[in-house]
Amino acid sequence: MKTNHYADTMQWLLRREFWEHKGSMFWAPLIVGAVLVVLMGGTITYGIMQHGIPAHVTINGQALHHARLDQILPEETKLMVAKIATGMYLGAGLPLFAILTGVVFFYCLGALYDERRDRSILFWKSLPVSDPVTVLSKAVMAMVVAPAITLVLAIIVSLALLVITGLAISTQGLNLFPSLLASSGLYLSPLRLIALLPVYVVWALPTVGWLMLVSSWAKSKPVMWAVGIPVVALIVIKWINAALENFSGQTLLLSHYAGDVVARFLGGIVPGIWFTFQPHLLAGMPVSGNGVDMTGVVSQSYLSLAGIDAWIGVVLGVAMLVAAVRMRRWRDEG
Repeated sequence: MKTNHYADTMQWLLRREFWEHKGSMFWAPLIVGAVLVVLMGGTITYGIMQHGIPAHVTINGQALHHARLDQILPEETKLMVAKIATGMYLGAGLPLFAILTGVVFFYCLGALYDERRDRSILFWKSLPVSDPVTVLSKAVMAMVVAPAITLVLAIIVSLALLVITGLAISTQGLNLFPSLLASSGLYLSPLRLIALLPVYVVWALPTVGWLMLVSSWAKSKPVMWAVGIPVVALIVIKWINAALENFSGQTLLLSHYAGDVVARFLGGIVPGIWFTFQPHLLAGMPVSGNGVDMTGVVSQSYLSLAGIDAWIGVVLGVAMLVAAVRMRRWRDEG
């Protein structure tokens, strides 16, 4: 019964967070996605309709018209083109993931700060909802729900652009839809993208923890505190390290990791950030001539969890969330 009670409470809290931030978490990426479909789809369609397919086929010295491409291209070539398209079409949703970074950043900073500023925390504390569950719901919203919404919208946008491109190409006599529908990448690529969500949660946890900790105690200007403290600390460490190197020839061991720590605290919510911290993952990805190998992206992304630095970040993130819970228990001033 207690488990069901916690589940119902969490569901109610997540719904509350979604409705309070529906504009940034749903409508903003939806509008940007719609604009992408209209602008990119219109540009692709206009380019193909006006200039034709940028390809020239010559047999025995005779140039063939684009309208005959569907008849002269071998089936193997069509399948190869379809494989490239289904391996790369999800890239059309990348702008939505850039928006996700900003949405999560400012959501976490305002998650606990805004309720103190407008004193709505007095109302929420009057309800039978514990501080740990409330903070956990906000963290889940930032690391799971918001990215999941963006993933779904990015997949829809990418599929829409793929269909528009296929329709535009078909006006030139080249029907790729049978090959596209027969390509496994069309169906598996979205599933592989969704499979990256647990990896994102692990790498985003220290940033979410830090931002929510700042949100729980900052009296004003949480953005300045969240960014300023790590940056100033990094500058001080670098300065001390340079001074020690000049005077004694020794360096601080911490200085070698300070930049990475600051980047984890501020940039962990950027999708794919694990490739930056572990560049060997990209080098280990199999080379594919047919677009992006999503299988390699997924496998290499999960390999990033084999390093201890990923789990040190998890421990720090959890510790900061616990500290945010304790701060919320006694800080209710406006």
